[in-house]
Amino acid sequence: MTTLKIGDKAPNFSAKDQDGNTISLSDYKGKKLVLFFYPKASTPGCTVEACNLRDNFERFKALNYDILGVSADSARRQTNFKTKNEFPFPLLADEDKEVIEAFGVWGPKKFMGREYDGIHRTTFVIDESGVIEDIISKVKTKAHTSQILND
Repeated sequence: MTTLKIGDKAPNFSAKDQDGNTISLSDYKGKKLVLFFYPKASTPGCTVEACNLRDNFERFKALNYDILGVSADSARRQTNFKTKNEFPFPLLADEDKEVIEAFGVWGPKKFMGREYDGIHRTTFVIDESGVIEDIISKVKTKAHTSQILND
């Protein structure tokens, strides 16, 4: 699991979003970034979490935050997820898990008695100079904005 800590420099990354655009950490210099990793596009928990961020997007913008979602889904699945829910932020299609592994959120999980490897739902808040300001590993999907903005 994640060995990154608050105060660490965020791993630099470059990956393609749902439209095939390359997005890098450096694109967010001078802004705060909410980087949220979710297990699978269009599943109930991930939809609730991403919709909570969408519904508060204007609040984030007003506070100089950008939002970026990441999962190992294909670009097509990410496009469907984004279009269906009208997300105003990009979703990385990290199929080779480069970003996921750089942030240490890939590992063993348990679900209904079964153990398997997958993405741990984790959010990193990265400051304007690329330093990790907060790591949320116990994400409350329905109240994720409050967890990030501490309100």
